[in-house]
Amino acid sequence: MNEFNQSPTMPTEPRPICAIGAGGIMQHAHLPAYKLAGFEVAAIYDVMTQSAFALAEEFDIPNVSDSVDHMVKQFENDVVYDLATPASQIAATLRRLPDGAAVLIQKPMGEDMAQAEEVLAICREKELKAAVNFQLRTAPYSLVARDIVGRGLIGDILEIEAKVCVHTPWEIWYFLELAPRMEIVYHSIHYLDLIRSLIGDPVNVKANTIKHPLSPNLHSSRSAIILEYSDMLRAQVNTYHGHKWGTQEQESYFKIEGTRGAIKFQMGLNMNYPDGLEDWLIWTNEDQDGWQKVALEGSWFPHAFIGTMASVQSWAEDADAVPETNVEDAFRTMALVEACYKSAG
Repeated sequence: MNEFNQSPTMPTEPRPICAIGAGGIMQHAHLPAYKLAGFEVAAIYDVMTQSAFALAEEFDIPNVSDSVDHMVKQFENDVVYDLATPASQIAATLRRLPDGAAVLIQKPMGEDMAQAEEVLAICREKELKAAVNFQLRTAPYSLVARDIVGRGLIGDILEIEAKVCVHTPWEIWYFLELAPRMEIVYHSIHYLDLIRSLIGDPVNVKANTIKHPLSPNLHSSRSAIILEYSDMLRAQVNTYHGHKWGTQEQESYFKIEGTRGAIKFQMGLNMNYPDGLEDWLIWTNEDQDGWQKVALEGSWFPHAFIGTMASVQSWAEDADAVPETNVEDAFRTMALVEACYKSAG
């Protein structure tokens, strides 16, 4: 059995998208994903106007807005707003959107719990249809893994491990040196969120996050996290972003062990970033001979970004189609991140 789902649910009549932010994540992930999906991008805005004009030209976006207010005045509630701003700017941007708007917010949902609480309060007050772009959940290998788990093919989950040992060029995100927190809230948060989607919230957390000489101005760039659930279930995240010795010994994988089998997939994007290396997924169980490889269709960047936008588009169509990454659920991922930082001291 090798036919597993790796495609997100798509909207019937997607709305145009208004992009707020014209940085690297918009250029290399959001906009390429929307082009692949056939989603229309109606306008773009960035405080760095030249960046907005450059992406408008590259992706044939017809309108470059002078401000968020200008964008809202032109499009009101007839679009999905796609926020890709630094986390510290999310709340102020949301306040400028129309009540009831459909919004996709690039993760994280703030740099700390205070900011996350403010974002959640604004979304509730303005009745926004808002979700957070935890797009690792909709990467092709994640969808396959979740399908395998959902069918009971590896039994009950016993252990989850996320391991990343790579060299990440943090300098391409200029704002990270100013961030009061870094590795967990901007990177490991993806793995924490995916773990939550599989086995829920832990009962206890132990964590450590520290600096690296390659990136001395960052708050941290390597973390070790253990999530405790019961005497039979745990998860762990181990990230190290300073391995500059080539790709031969780099690692970037997610492994799920169950009572009847196991799944392992490589997140190739993290290796040789931003070009990335090969993605792959293998799985086995007690009913088959050895490990089977599943042919993957697409990667984390940009394909996973189709799924998160599609979920908000579907919500805009149908009030009952609430995305699993809605702000209420995303806030619980932020609470888990906060618990990690409290443990790390």
